[in-house]
Amino acid sequence: MPTREELENWISKLPLGSRNAFDSLYSASSAKLFGVILRVLNDRAESEDVLQEVFVKIWHNAGRYQANGLSPMTWLITIARNAAIDRLRKRQSSDAQATGELTEILADPAPGPEALAVRASGREQLLACLGELEQNRSEAVRRVYLQGETYAELADHFDVPLNTMRTWLRRSLISLRECLSR
Repeated sequence: MPTREELENWISKLPLGSRNAFDSLYSASSAKLFGVILRVLNDRAESEDVLQEVFVKIWHNAGRYQANGLSPMTWLITIARNAAIDRLRKRQSSDAQATGELTEILADPAPGPEALAVRASGREQLLACLGELEQNRSEAVRRVYLQGETYAELADHFDVPLNTMRTWLRRSLISLRECLSR
């Protein structure tokens, strides 16, 4: 999986006509984008056609992409999902029964591939950032925010004063925020 910086770098080179950047971006993201499209369309051949259209859109609109600290994969997935939904609407506009299926697909309460991709990317980044903390600080953050332990319980567990535990957690959260914003 490429890093956010690599994706942003490739996207930034597309308006300049870089075929190498396009090839790298395609290799790194096409499988994930194809999965998003296939889930919406449920037709492999049509999904392949839409994937080609999506990369043409990415090529032409890369100049509009603005690095904003969020994952560029979100931007790519949004383009793919919107293109798939547009194709689905075109396909189903003449079929009244299909309108109900479209509503079912769009109203699916389960997280879609794009949400899962973003969530997985964020989880990996959070775990990497937690790994950068000292072990006892990382464990304290996990215990307070994932297991619901109180500051007092943590202070007892780590055998430190309550104010020291508060300082550990505050500084750890600042470090995590800095790490996650990279």
